[in-house]
Amino acid sequence: MDKKFSTPKGFGEILDHTFHLTKNRFKDFFMILLIFMGPVYLVQAILQLSSGTSFFREVGSGGAWYEQILTSFEESGTFDSSSLGADIGIIIIGIVSAILAPVAEAAILFTINHVRRNEEYTVGSVIKQAFSRFWPIMGSSILFGLISLGIIIVPLAIVGVTGFVVAASVNPIGGILLGVVLFLGIAIGVGLLLTRWSFYFGSVVIDKVSPGLGRSWRLSRKRTWVLMGLYIVFYFIISSISFGVQMTFGMVLGNSVLLTLITNLVTLITTMIFSVGYGVMYLDAKTRHDADDLKEMIEEFKTVD
Repeated sequence: MDKKFSTPKGFGEILDHTFHLTKNRFKDFFMILLIFMGPVYLVQAILQLSSGTSFFREVGSGGAWYEQILTSFEESGTFDSSSLGADIGIIIIGIVSAILAPVAEAAILFTINHVRRNEEYTVGSVIKQAFSRFWPIMGSSILFGLISLGIIIVPLAIVGVTGFVVAASVNPIGGILLGVVLFLGIAIGVGLLLTRWSFYFGSVVIDKVSPGLGRSWRLSRKRTWVLMGLYIVFYFIISSISFGVQMTFGMVLGNSVLLTLITNLVTLITTMIFSVGYGVMYLDAKTRHDADDLKEMIEEFKTVD
């Protein structure tokens, strides 16, 4: 087993290992994502071109150059019956992406596990392994999505109603403050719950346990705050990269096909970073859990003696 995976890691060590692994295996990870998402992005670009979007630079109405760039984004969101087919195509692409993306992430997870075990692999072999877990991945992901939707929507509805009632009957400012406090409290609570269940995916893929929610709950025990902190850090890193690239190129290219291709390319890279980070976090939690189980077995053995 690779030494970097054999010992539990701290917050900074997980981040360091993530970027080190991403750099060393960049070609394999990128190829996996490109095989899955490349054709989808190509079809998306063709649909944009067919709807009349310029390839190199899309500008809208307005006098100054920055007004033309801004209106190109606004006009692209307006309804046009002539581009209805392209809009339907984009929706279908979104659905296909939602199906293929988890399989690509599973292939990356299998790759990291092979690296952990110092095993030989090929891009084709890990993709085949990922497809072997297709239905458990889909079923567990849908279940996790429904649970996430429920624990987000219901509390938000309660906060909204409570804040409105207090603001209308007691004190408007008090209602707003109460709503803010309740929102922050619920946001933290929801974040902790989703973090506890988030390792369902690794459990389904690596350990072949479906739906994996119970195992995820055990793996994240005593590490919830650290894991949620890591998710937040990865979110800010990915968001900063995506926002910076889109703003920089968007000011020059407008809402063109080329901007979409560049944005999608960056999405592949940021998805890779998050997928590798998730894999490192999951395998670290697995190492800790397995070590705890081993210690318990040793203690029970000593007690019997």
